[in-house]
Amino acid sequence: MRAFALPVLTLAASLLVVGCGTTPPTSASRNAAYSRLSPEQSSDIAIHALGLVGTPYRYGGNTPDSGFDCSGLIGYVYTSRAGVAPPRTVAQLSGFGQSIDADELRTGDLVVFGRGRPTHAGIYVGEGRFVHAPSSGGTVRLDHLKSRYWSQQFASFRRP
Repeated sequence: MRAFALPVLTLAASLLVVGCGTTPPTSASRNAAYSRLSPEQSSDIAIHALGLVGTPYRYGGNTPDSGFDCSGLIGYVYTSRAGVAPPRTVAQLSGFGQSIDADELRTGDLVVFGRGRPTHAGIYVGEGRFVHAPSSGGTVRLDHLKSRYWSQQFASFRRP
């Protein structure tokens, strides 16, 4: 666990420096569900998602107190940090925002897994990593897109 903590803290600290000057979302941005996020909002999303690592998984969960499933985590983070309410299901998330290529990824983008029928989603936080709520009995965690398991999965990327 100690070897894991240092990279997470380094990533969080670097994102914090970028996101220190942010302001809360305006009412206009709250109402623009598919508007592009500012770099500050994207950074806030990533930092907040990293702060939720360790929260218990719960199917249908959408708050830190109740736990999260993957789409509930995304909805909670986007709503609280950018005033954007994404769709509630993974299938709907696969059409949320604009499709982007892997080489265009930036913090706050969505990672959607599954070919044809989407099965899972997470929030990209930089350095090839994403935060997600993976499965029953687990917790929200930070994983790498190039890990043995995730590199074998079909992934698409979305930018609200």
